[in-house]
Amino acid sequence: MADVHPEQAQLQADRIYLGWQYVLLHPDPGPPPKRPSPFVEPQRESKPDPELVRRERMQEDLLNRPVKIFRTFMAALAVLILGAAVAGALNWSFAIIGLVAAGGVAAICSYAVLQGDRAVRYRVQEQQARDDRVRQERDRELFRAQEEHAERYREWQELKDRHDRQLTWYAVAVPDEIDRVDVAGGTLPGWSALVTLLGATRLYSGGHLTVLDLSEGAIAKDLIELARRGGDDPLVWVLPVDLPKLDLGATLKPEAFADVLAHVVSVSEEHRTTRDLSFDNAILERVLDVLGENATIAQVTAALRALAQVGDPRDDLRYGLITAEQLERIGTMFGRGVSDRVVIERAWALESQLRKLETLGTEAVRLPPARLRVVSMDRQAGVFGNRVLGTYVATALTHILRQSPASDRPWYHTIIVAGADKLRGDVLDRLMDACETSRTGLVLTYRSLTPTVRERLGRGHAAVAFMRLGNAEDARVASEHVGTEHRLELAQLTETISASVAGLNGTPYTSTIDQVEEGVEERADSGTDLKEDITESTEWGRTADKIGEKERVLQRSREFLVEPHQLQQLPTTSVIVTDATAEGRRVRLADANPAILTFPRTTLGELEQVREAVLGMDEPADPEEPPPNLGPPPQRLDWRKKG
Repeated sequence: MADVHPEQAQLQADRIYLGWQYVLLHPDPGPPPKRPSPFVEPQRESKPDPELVRRERMQEDLLNRPVKIFRTFMAALAVLILGAAVAGALNWSFAIIGLVAAGGVAAICSYAVLQGDRAVRYRVQEQQARDDRVRQERDRELFRAQEEHAERYREWQELKDRHDRQLTWYAVAVPDEIDRVDVAGGTLPGWSALVTLLGATRLYSGGHLTVLDLSEGAIAKDLIELARRGGDDPLVWVLPVDLPKLDLGATLKPEAFADVLAHVVSVSEEHRTTRDLSFDNAILERVLDVLGENATIAQVTAALRALAQVGDPRDDLRYGLITAEQLERIGTMFGRGVSDRVVIERAWALESQLRKLETLGTEAVRLPPARLRVVSMDRQAGVFGNRVLGTYVATALTHILRQSPASDRPWYHTIIVAGADKLRGDVLDRLMDACETSRTGLVLTYRSLTPTVRERLGRGHAAVAFMRLGNAEDARVASEHVGTEHRLELAQLTETISASVAGLNGTPYTSTIDQVEEGVEERADSGTDLKEDITESTEWGRTADKIGEKERVLQRSREFLVEPHQLQQLPTTSVIVTDATAEGRRVRLADANPAILTFPRTTLGELEQVREAVLGMDEPADPEEPPPNLGPPPQRLDWRKKG
């Protein structure tokens, strides 16, 4: 049987890789068959057995003893008769008759003794012949047993070779026909592994990636180092420090900009209705209409202060945020009277929220194109302020996607939102719809299954992935979603490595905007190897040697049912992936550890593809049928190679 070499399965741009599945297509055949033991006989020459001869002689002597005594008596009688005849005491006629009679009886007895000796020899020879036949039959049986053992050993050796050469880790991927991947549960190290693997494979396929990290855990740090080693210059914004250099949303029309700001304000009001949003949107649209196009957030907040009659508008006039004409128009925009109280209250609320974004884009610079963009929140900033910033980025991305034409290739641009449960449900809905219409890939990771998340988990054409869920209620909901009847196989290596590798070094992001502004030396556009890059530039890859050594030793696994207590103690990098196909719903257990790609027995092919190829090789070859196609010949995993 020809083996399916790992590199014969290439990275496919139309697959979204989420991890590696541990499966042994050829089970361990166990110990080799035991060699048959020959019957060991005592070494002797080909003479009769002396013991047997002695026993036969003794038995024959016992039987012939009366005959021999009678023969001796007859012989003595014949001698006596002969002596009497010679001495003249007996007539010779009678003596001759006596001699003939005594001699005849003695001869008969001698013949009987001779026949007994012959019988002894015959029995000894017969027993020896039987022993020879038994020995020959035993030798033939031993020869047959040795031949059968040799055949069984050859079969065992073939099974052992298949077991030793077989692939053990298969790619777990979903087709790019799906619109979204929802990841429920997980820890920061687990998210780091998943984002690194998913992002590296998308970038290697020639795509573009945007990461909105709301987790405050720097989960994309390994991915940034990996992209930098691969020859890219990723752009990293750390908000709110880099807020002045963030130009996201600067090209939006006033109507779209007003909608973005209205959703930003709604962060602090979880139970706001569509009517409240439309009311805020109307206020902001009118304010932006007064300020004109290209209005900044600082100008909007100055206009809102004037509308809410907060502070001295002359200060804003002096700083040039608004003009006297704009101030007059704002004062008469909604009329005057008691009915303005609602407008004043909403304008005040809008100003108090939007002032956190006043520095947005004030120092924007022209940035070079980058295939990896990361927008993160500084963990030193306030929790509420980070939610405001995250909502702004997500909503601005939504409007940019809505204004962009649909991509020719799905998932060519991928957006990852880590900690999406910090966004409002309507913000998520709009982002999902925008990504679906523009054919942009979307990955949402949720730390917990809140009611808002449960309503949207797996909605539409989406794949769902479950990682460790420490909360008992979340684990129960996840087990019901997957189905408790499914039995999954968990590799011992996954449990061992997840317990020993942290996956995160705890260091925060480093902004690259200042470096780009100051000018960074261009990197040579040279081909690099993805496996080497993972090994050299990621926390997971730097332990690849140790992991690889354990992978050669730890080839055991255990099965478990998808029950709540099992989901609560999943290893850090374990991912249960569920998706719908034409053949039905699939449930697979994967390990998102990116270092598994560097193992010698890891393939980028999926289990179904490799199994079909292996089964095709095991069947007898048809001379008229071409051999199964295993893909193109091996090649380097070039980071810069476009998919």
